[in-house]
Amino acid sequence: MLDLKLMQKTPDLVRESLKKRGSKIDVQEFLTLDERRKSLIAEGETLKAERNAAGPEIAKCKKSGQDASALLARMAEVSERVKTLDAELTEVETAERDWLMSVPNMPHESVPVGASEADNPVVRSWGEKPVMDFEPKEHWELGTALGGLDFERAAKLAGSRFALSFGWCARLERALAQFMLDTQTTLHGYTEVIPPYIVNRRTMTGTGQLPKFEEDLFKLEGVDSFLIPTAEVPLTNIYAGEVIDEAALPVKFCAHTPCFRSEAGSYGKDTKGLIRLHQFHKVEMVNFAHPDTSYEALEAMTAAAEKILQLLGIHYRVIELCTGDMGFGATKTYDIEVWLPGQNQYREISSCSNCGDFQARRADIRFRSPGSKKNQYVHTLNGSGLAVGRCLVAVMENGQRADGSIVIPDALKPYMGGLEVVEAK
Repeated sequence: MLDLKLMQKTPDLVRESLKKRGSKIDVQEFLTLDERRKSLIAEGETLKAERNAAGPEIAKCKKSGQDASALLARMAEVSERVKTLDAELTEVETAERDWLMSVPNMPHESVPVGASEADNPVVRSWGEKPVMDFEPKEHWELGTALGGLDFERAAKLAGSRFALSFGWCARLERALAQFMLDTQTTLHGYTEVIPPYIVNRRTMTGTGQLPKFEEDLFKLEGVDSFLIPTAEVPLTNIYAGEVIDEAALPVKFCAHTPCFRSEAGSYGKDTKGLIRLHQFHKVEMVNFAHPDTSYEALEAMTAAAEKILQLLGIHYRVIELCTGDMGFGATKTYDIEVWLPGQNQYREISSCSNCGDFQARRADIRFRSPGSKKNQYVHTLNGSGLAVGRCLVAVMENGQRADGSIVIPDALKPYMGGLEVVEAK
């Protein structure tokens, strides 16, 4: 959520920010509400001052036996008007907050201006595309042929966009998750967390999934709770409504959780395979950072995600999202795209974002500096470290051989009980 004072003092700055994002939100709507709010407050304060001044006058009239009926009648009118003004003020303040909750974050000044993903510049790349002297297969062909994936039976159990993994494939996905957790905790200082997979509306609102993106969520029937779309939601809200000591910053958490998404806006996209499922697993990183160092923290978080692919020996590239392609809560984002030979294209495998104080304002997360009387909002960052299912896809497609077998990366062999190659039985 944007700073109310920022909106009031520099509306043109917000208007320009929304323009860069391609948003059609009307800043004038807020300004009209704010003028009405100020008018209501001014009139209410004037009437309350009149009412306060009339109190002694009424008492004086009664004491001296004078007729105070006219003054009493006026005060009745004033009280009724104050009650009306207070009710309208509550409505206007609620409308203002709702408007602020609907506005996306402001892009950092370093973010390239653009309209869509076509305008995202490549920042760097690592490794080389594998050279294969055969026609590479896509992961669902490999996995099905080797008995590790079954999409038809998954559809029987749950419907479309679900998968069943068996044997080597289930173990490989588990190995990837364990490898990611070990890397992020050991090399990069993240503390592992097992959070709830079901959260309430307030928690979803704190990170920005609500109210704007409710159709993308799975809501539990009969209660106002939701399945998490990412561990970012519970991890970021751990400190909701709290004040963190400045000396404790940065606080870095990571978690391996299932993620549940309705994919409401992706009808017809990626209907095959593991790329876009209703249920998938991800290792998520969250950082509560000091505002002075949060952009350095974003670079470090992105590097931590890249390290996984480097250790697996898989080619990838890093792109910086332009203003028109960034997520709702982000002020700056890097996407990591891994090369998939079977699909002959790059696919996003991680997205690392600095949200500035946007989420902290929504969830009321602050920090306390020694000697300072006023608490400040922290900056929150989140990033995939990595999407486990998509990493499984990358391992399968990049490690495939002409006979359809799959070579296990060296970094994963300790997690695979010595298995080096997945072959047809």
